[in-house]
Amino acid sequence: MANDVLRMLEHLHEIAVDQPRQFLGLTWKYDPDGVSQQILKIRASLPQEIKQAANISRESERIVETARDDASATLEGARREADRIIEEAKQEVLRMLEQGRLQQERLVLDSEILKLAKAQSEEIRNQAERDAAAMRRGGENYAYDVLSQLEGVVGKVMSTIERGKAEIHREDSKPALAGPREKARVL
Repeated sequence: MANDVLRMLEHLHEIAVDQPRQFLGLTWKYDPDGVSQQILKIRASLPQEIKQAANISRESERIVETARDDASATLEGARREADRIIEEAKQEVLRMLEQGRLQQERLVLDSEILKLAKAQSEEIRNQAERDAAAMRRGGENYAYDVLSQLEGVVGKVMSTIERGKAEIHREDSKPALAGPREKARVL
């Protein structure tokens, strides 16, 4: 309120003292000294509280303006800090994405190597099974051949044994015309 009164008095001073009036080419003014004196009297007669209120109002406007400036500076600092944090976060995300991509490539490569190793081990196992089967067949064929040869040898031995037994049996049934020497030769 005090501020409003003071502003109105200032405006009155401008109108009455500072700005002359013109009408149809005539210029006239109020008595500027009288109006100015009257305004000064009004200002002087205003209660001290109104003057203090005006000072407080001006001081609060100054404080508000300072606070606005401080708030603007703080806001700008906060924006710069936020931009810096966002940029750091972007860089961190890019770094993490690159690490993820490299790990993915390693895993894919490991997977490909694993697939290749599995395929090779499967081929080696299959070849080993084929070789083992061939060796088994070869061993069986060899054993069959050895047994066949052994059978032939045993067959000959058996024939010889049979002949020997038969001959011994025949000699036992012959009269003892031959001497002991011939018996020893036969044996």
